[in-house]
Amino acid sequence: MAAVREEPPQGRYGRSADERADRRLKLVGAVLGVGLLAMIGWFGYDYIAGQKISGEVIKFSVTSDTEVQVHLEVRKDKDATGTCTLRSRSEDGGEVGRVDVAVDQRGRTRIDQVVKVRTTARATSAELVECTAR
Repeated sequence: MAAVREEPPQGRYGRSADERADRRLKLVGAVLGVGLLAMIGWFGYDYIAGQKISGEVIKFSVTSDTEVQVHLEVRKDKDATGTCTLRSRSEDGGEVGRVDVAVDQRGRTRIDQVVKVRTTARATSAELVECTAR
């Protein structure tokens, strides 16, 4: 007796339904993957390019129980203005001083300045909280 084939001959009638579904699923996955990478790239670019003012604490010095001197370096676009917030903390981590420093010098892209932060107790550290553009 001859063997009965339940499938059509290979390659004779095109792809099977499973192969078409697999191809469609791969295509949808690739499109979603490219879209996700594009979105991550856009957010990264916007974050980096959108910052018009950035700052860095170069060094600080605790000069007394009520004062800390902070050397602040600010980098910005030529016409950007804004504010940088500095804070100092005590040994137990509590905030003992905070000051907002105006960055208004137009025409300059880099500003170095020493800022005095008044404190309510002896500070052990100073840090830059944030710089925001106006």
